[in-house]
Amino acid sequence: MSDLEIQAGLAGAAARRPRGAGRPGPAGGRTGAAGRGSDGRRFGQWFGGQIGLAEVLAAAFVLFLLVAAFAPGLVAPGDPLAIDPRSAFQGPSWVHWFGTDESGRDVYTRVSHGTGSSLQIGVAATLIGLGLGAVLGTVAGMLGAVVDFTVNRLLEVMFAFPGLLLALLFIMIFGPGPATATFAVGLATAPGYARIIRAQLLSVRSSAFVEAATVLGRSRARILVRHILPNTLAPLLVLGTLGIGQAIIWAAALSYLGLGAQPPAAEWGAMLSAGRTYLSTAVWMSFFPGLFVVLTSISATVLGRAVERRLRHA
Repeated sequence: MSDLEIQAGLAGAAARRPRGAGRPGPAGGRTGAAGRGSDGRRFGQWFGGQIGLAEVLAAAFVLFLLVAAFAPGLVAPGDPLAIDPRSAFQGPSWVHWFGTDESGRDVYTRVSHGTGSSLQIGVAATLIGLGLGAVLGTVAGMLGAVVDFTVNRLLEVMFAFPGLLLALLFIMIFGPGPATATFAVGLATAPGYARIIRAQLLSVRSSAFVEAATVLGRSRARILVRHILPNTLAPLLVLGTLGIGQAIIWAAALSYLGLGAQPPAAEWGAMLSAGRTYLSTAVWMSFFPGLFVVLTSISATVLGRAVERRLRHA
């Protein structure tokens, strides 16, 4: 019997159940796909599952962000660093949608061109946090009680510091800058990922298909590679999607404090930092970069929850 047959045999009963049959409802009806399809608040199909208006709006905004990140000239053809002192502190208008800053630079152009650097920091920090968390969680869950105890004590020490404070401590040691801020945010998020991955790994280790592989004489390394890791690391997609929004907020906070990207860089946190001096006279300088930070975080969270629900009910 092959390794794939071990897992396929255990999942066979669930696979034989009709996907659209649903469950009996309280009034004798069905709560399956037919019942859900009558909900007027839902529309559209996503790989056979239903999505709502929030997911559609979040996906549309993320699509705009991706276009702005990879081809900013398509959404904002201007130069984000071009100054025009005569146009300084102009409010939002048809000419300058988001107004202008103290040097006459178009805020919409700067926000659009800053999407790439902000997303790059958020995604890179999330990948660093997931990578460190996966290593720590796997080591803790696989190498015995002594190693598990040691890694858990290390994680508890890291949890003793608030995430942003841990990032600030790292920057104090290695100095400010975009690269340092990115790694600091990744390091600060790693303990949470490690705890989740360790718990998932321990759950998979006690599952029936792992026990079947052990009874059949499969080696520990083969069980780890073929059975445990694929089923443990699968939730990383959801974790990463949910973590990008948090990482972007933390990176923007560090830039706001002057510890990340520095003005006049077209980066959302740096723009927030530059606009705080003019909050009483030119609030749009901080409002629109902050709005994009918030909307990006919300959109990433909404899409992450949608992916999580889809995987849970698949």
